[in-house]
Amino acid sequence: MNPAPTALLHHRAEGSPSAPPLLLGPSLGTSLALWDQVAPELSSAHRVVRWDLPGHGGSDAGLISAGASVGDLAGLVLALADELGIERFAYAGVSLGGAVGLHLAVHHPERVGSLAVICSSAHFGGAKAWQERAALVRKEGTAGVAGTAPSRWFTPAFSSPRLVQDNRDADPEAYAACCDALAAFDLTGRLGEISVPTLLVAGRDDPATPPAHLREIADAVPGAELAELAGASHLAVAERPEAVLGLLRGHLGQGARRGMEVRRQVLGDAHVDRAQARQTPFTAGFQDFISRYAWGEIWTDPTLTRRERSMVTMTALVAHGHHDELAMHVRAALRGGLTPEEIGAVLRQCAVYVGVPAANSAFAVAQRVLAEEDAG
Repeated sequence: MNPAPTALLHHRAEGSPSAPPLLLGPSLGTSLALWDQVAPELSSAHRVVRWDLPGHGGSDAGLISAGASVGDLAGLVLALADELGIERFAYAGVSLGGAVGLHLAVHHPERVGSLAVICSSAHFGGAKAWQERAALVRKEGTAGVAGTAPSRWFTPAFSSPRLVQDNRDADPEAYAACCDALAAFDLTGRLGEISVPTLLVAGRDDPATPPAHLREIADAVPGAELAELAGASHLAVAERPEAVLGLLRGHLGQGARRGMEVRRQVLGDAHVDRAQARQTPFTAGFQDFISRYAWGEIWTDPTLTRRERSMVTMTALVAHGHHDELAMHVRAALRGGLTPEEIGAVLRQCAVYVGVPAANSAFAVAQRVLAEEDAG
């Protein structure tokens, strides 16, 4: 866990506290109102937490200072997640909020389960323009940048007085510090390290982060998907909320699909097919939970190898006397490359730390499975 700052980012949580968590990050100059047309819909299946940048919306301007980095903002997001008891989460962010997501996926991969980067970039056109904007805002306030925001944010046919007013109301020093963070940001050389399912969304008419910026990320991140929205500029989430919502729903649903793939790889098609055949309307929700959370998030977390996860799982099952599940995971361990000798070593370790009677029963289960596998 990260040490909590003296104050947290202002945020709004929607949806069931037990639902899979989804954090939503804003663009520079906006507030969490940017997500008004999308977050409530996503909260039907997720615990949605949207947050304000320092000095924007309801967040304290003192959370950031001159010379700040995107890493500093990412640290504030992690502190918020820690305070809310959220260990691992899906993340979606717009522009600067998207940069925060990229930083988290590179530097804190154990915290991010999936990533959506909307109208953002791995670099924002070099430092000079952002340094000039920071100097202008420190001298004259945010009125000037708010006046030109519509041409940067929206196509001519769209407007949002609320979002423009949020820009005007932003604290100048905090806004300038966010410009400092954008000036220094460049993750171009590290995009290949991102290993979570990644969606890139570009606005076809976006002058701030044109589609080529998103295409650059998509080409570098293994397996990333790219969508380009017509009739959308930089704040596509406000201008084309239905399209963004559909893309996010499809992307976030990959957890269950990926979980089913991993479940089959670990347990085998025959076992999963039997489980699916026994599924009823009463158990369907539980099966989806297992595929999405246990297999789609936990077993895909790169922190431990699948061999290590098999050993941890067998130990837990021995400790609780879940012999049917233990038999299943002994087979899974063999499929995953563990030898009978290594499985025996795990069970002997259990004898020391769990108890000899529990290990004795576990050896009987494992011996039966090994004999069945040999006969097969």
